[in-house]
Amino acid sequence: MFQGQLDFVDVTTAEQGANGDVLFDLGMLYASGRDGVVDLIAAHKWFNLAALRGRADAVAMRREIAEQMSESEIAAAQREARAWMTAH
Repeated sequence: MFQGQLDFVDVTTAEQGANGDVLFDLGMLYASGRDGVVDLIAAHKWFNLAALRGRADAVAMRREIAEQMSESEIAAAQREARAWMTAH
């Protein structure tokens, strides 16, 4: 049995402390629909961020996802990625 104290003061979400691998995994989650519904905008956003954090294979995945998206969807994903970068 745990007998200690948890300090939640410095807790961060997975996204806040994410490296390229975590961001890539989020892209795969949304691209595959493992969490319910496929969300190409979210997948593109996370692959874009993973690529920026050094995950080279994220570029190919982002390109593959983009082939299934409209220009406005791609623009929305890019806006979301920029917003995430600004916030984190």
